[in-house]
Amino acid sequence: MATHKKKSAPALAITEDLTIYNAAPLKQRLLDALHASERLEIDLSAVGEIDTAGFQLLVLLKREARRLDKEAHIVAHSETVREVLDFYNMAAAFGDPLLIPAGKA
Repeated sequence: MATHKKKSAPALAITEDLTIYNAAPLKQRLLDALHASERLEIDLSAVGEIDTAGFQLLVLLKREARRLDKEAHIVAHSETVREVLDFYNMAAAFGDPLLIPAGKA
């Protein structure tokens, strides 16, 4: 019996701030990456700032992945991203493990 693994691309590293100023180009970049792969891994460890527009972009990406029967996982979170997910009480809804560096625990 053959096992089918979902095709995934290397983790997409977002180095820009997830803010209203970057939302439109980041939206297109994230959606293009999602459409190109069955499993998208997103590295947000370098994100220094995230606002409501950036948070909404992450919600949109997760929703679109579910709609397309694909996977979108955040594999690394900056402290700022973790704080926003905690503020909105959305860490469990996103379903991605939140790894906290030993120095921050």
